[in-house]
Amino acid sequence: MPEHAMLSPHWYVVHALLSLLRSRERRAARSPLDSGALQARDDAAYTLCVLMGERSMAAAVEAAERYLSRAREAAETGGQPAL
Repeated sequence: MPEHAMLSPHWYVVHALLSLLRSRERRAARSPLDSGALQARDDAAYTLCVLMGERSMAAAVEAAERYLSRAREAAETGGQPAL
């Protein structure tokens, strides 16, 4: 086992949070003066950052997309979809 082994989130949790963030980004873009919409987007971004171990929203989104891509590949080859 690697020295720095970490728990990995279930693929569905990553998928659901990424979808939520994208939805909240669209809402914030439609209403840039709505502080509730901006806070909801920031909350989803923060949660994705923590889940993916990244410091920026862009890095967290990229990490989540890579993670989901690997999960899809594993499922297609008969492996475990939850990395």
